[in-house]
Amino acid sequence: MTDERSHLNGEHLISVVVPVYRGERYLPGLIDEIEPLTKSSTSPAGRPYRVTEVLLVHDCGPDDSRRVMRDLAESHSFVRPIWLSRNYGQHAATLAGMASSGGEWIATLDEDGQHDPASLGTLLDVAVSERAAVVYARPTNEPPHSRFRNLTSRTAKRLANILSGGVDASVFQSYRLVLGAVGRSVAAYAGAGVYLDVALSWVSPRPATAPVLLRGEGERTSGYSTRSLLSHFWRMVLSSGTRALRIVSGLGIAFAIVGLLIAIYVVLNRLLGAVLIQGWTSLIVVVLLSTGAVLFSLGVIAEYVGVAVNMAMGKPLYLITSDPADGPLGRT
Repeated sequence: MTDERSHLNGEHLISVVVPVYRGERYLPGLIDEIEPLTKSSTSPAGRPYRVTEVLLVHDCGPDDSRRVMRDLAESHSFVRPIWLSRNYGQHAATLAGMASSGGEWIATLDEDGQHDPASLGTLLDVAVSERAAVVYARPTNEPPHSRFRNLTSRTAKRLANILSGGVDASVFQSYRLVLGAVGRSVAAYAGAGVYLDVALSWVSPRPATAPVLLRGEGERTSGYSTRSLLSHFWRMVLSSGTRALRIVSGLGIAFAIVGLLIAIYVVLNRLLGAVLIQGWTSLIVVVLLSTGAVLFSLGVIAEYVGVAVNMAMGKPLYLITSDPADGPLGRT
């Protein structure tokens, strides 16, 4: 009855998903910040909204987050713990929370407090005004990490843009607002190993961004090692498409063309009577042509592998949604 009345009043209902790995010290403060938003709130543009539930997804971290989650669920009716069988990683935990949500919108926040829940209204305003199914927080300040990590993050995203083709990785942030139907659909079809934001781009290729001030992480150390960050980046590239595979085909064609040009050069010099080193030229031509043929063949095979990879990752052929005018995007 409450949700029906909220729908009639134009109130936007938001489920908040928080993947939890080392949240023992930070979850109580985060829930205290979200609690006022469980009552009817107003965005900066005057849109009514309310957080209906907070899903804390336990990703089996090394601290005592499990106990804290139980305590919070007992003291707050809007807190819903989600228990994973083992550590699956942030993206898998986020997908599990999205699949378990019931709100018209799904907001994803980190556990460490750098994402201010008060900015949810700003994300909502951008989503409705731009009719965007996915809105990412756009930090107005430097992310609270080391300079080296910020530099490598920007470089990795630029490289991912080049290799992926069509996917703007520069906007990806773990603080995001997603249309509920889209988020739950992505959680349903996304396969193992898929990068969450790439999966969202399959059905919402033009995400919007909203200016948000990021806060510090306190004394919390990052749960990502250099190795895990590299793995994170590589999964983003592999999930983004077959452009990297096509680069292999392009290299094969380039080698073959160079080999052909050298062969033409050799023939012309022979006709003009130039003296050439015996055996060297023909060897180079054969190596270049054969290398080009091998790389091109690998590229063709890789295209077929890419189709299988997309199927394994769960990339949908289509996604049916309701009329946007009848949902939360249709409210002003």
